[in-house]
Amino acid sequence: MQNRLLNKTKEIIIICLSVSLWGCTVPRKAIKDENKTMPASYLQAQDTATSATVNWRTYFGDETLIALIDTALMNNQELNIVLQEMEVRKNEIRARKGEYLPSANIGVTAGVEKSGKYTRYGAIEEQLEVKKDTRFPEPLSDYFLGMSASWEIDIWKKLRQAQMAAVMRYLASTEGKNFAVTNLVADIAEAYYELLALDNELEIIQQNVGIQTNVLRTVRQQKEAARVTQLAVNRFEAQLLKTQNYQYAIRQRIVETENRINYLTARFPQPIPRASKSFNDVKIDSIQAGIPSQLLTNRPDIRQAEYELAAKKLDVKVARANFYPSLRISASAGFQAFNVAYLLNPHSILYNLAGDLMVPLINKNALHATYNTATAQQLQAVYKYQQTILNAYVEVLNQLTKIETSSKSYETKQKEVETLTQSVNIANNLFNSARADYSEVLLTQREALETKMELVEIKAKQLNAKVNIYKALGGGWR
Repeated sequence: MQNRLLNKTKEIIIICLSVSLWGCTVPRKAIKDENKTMPASYLQAQDTATSATVNWRTYFGDETLIALIDTALMNNQELNIVLQEMEVRKNEIRARKGEYLPSANIGVTAGVEKSGKYTRYGAIEEQLEVKKDTRFPEPLSDYFLGMSASWEIDIWKKLRQAQMAAVMRYLASTEGKNFAVTNLVADIAEAYYELLALDNELEIIQQNVGIQTNVLRTVRQQKEAARVTQLAVNRFEAQLLKTQNYQYAIRQRIVETENRINYLTARFPQPIPRASKSFNDVKIDSIQAGIPSQLLTNRPDIRQAEYELAAKKLDVKVARANFYPSLRISASAGFQAFNVAYLLNPHSILYNLAGDLMVPLINKNALHATYNTATAQQLQAVYKYQQTILNAYVEVLNQLTKIETSSKSYETKQKEVETLTQSVNIANNLFNSARADYSEVLLTQREALETKMELVEIKAKQLNAKVNIYKALGGGWR
């Protein structure tokens, strides 16, 4: 009999071990490594110094602009939302940390139970009453005072890796905050320079309105002297009205740009102080691009993508660990009695200790689906990381080229403005002395106005490139 029982026990153990080994089969590792290879330089430049390390206060230098950026960094709502996202990630770390630590509870429970006559406990009650001639308590009360604890032993580091993934996501959120700061600084600077450009365009139009008004007055006098016809008067008057009409669109753009800055600084609409007269004096200092590999450490969006990728790799490991057995230990100790009067009696002391080794058996399809999802998301993170690196390099290259071409274009356009400004004076003098047709004066005025406006636009592009190259290199968040 004992041999049969021993053999039966061996069979059960062998079956359990076989099932455990089958249940522990896991997918092969499917983590893809990212490619960080980048070109050695930008446009054959070898200087390793980079403007990204320059503080934004020093980089821009305009006190009015600095004050606006300071206000935005304190009040911007989008930045405040990002800061709360960091708090969410920080709390997620605490929650994950609590999962691999023991959990303990203390409390009191009370209950009553009435068993049927033909149930197991009903039969026991009946036998006790017959043998001892005593009535079994009905219903049977149950009181418990004590504590219980449970602890999942992190054999495969599943819980610790889940916590580490939460840490990576928190670090990604801090880089997301830095990236938001970079964008905010750039947005304020870009809108500020656009406002200066619009002010200068409006001033050019008003100057031209004054010039054309004087010319129109002269033409009317010449018409009274029968030197020109009404057609000339009408042409000059139409030109003046057209020039005057330009200012309304620019005034609207000024209002919208001011409101954009107010929105970024979390203020209701109000006038924006600015030094418009210094627009043409803003210097485009020599930009130091450094080398492309520095983007990996200077660009917050690249570091954010890197941390998110690290979190996804850990997610894959966690999903893979779900295929392994899990070990949980539970324990409780306290007092238990059927009557409150006996609850704190030494004979009511109760304690237990148990361990569970559980192997996934039936729900392996769900585990495979979770693992495949984690693997796909990790691949997505790899592609996103590499895409972010490529985008950063292209942005820097584009802005470097833009600075170079806009500087050359500005120099050429300045010479054109000087030439046409002289031509306007010459045309007016020739017209007054009847040596030039009025159409030549109109054409020269139109060309001079357009060229001056284009010069302002080129300067605005230069300043826009100054802002964007700083942003592209990873400056602004320090």
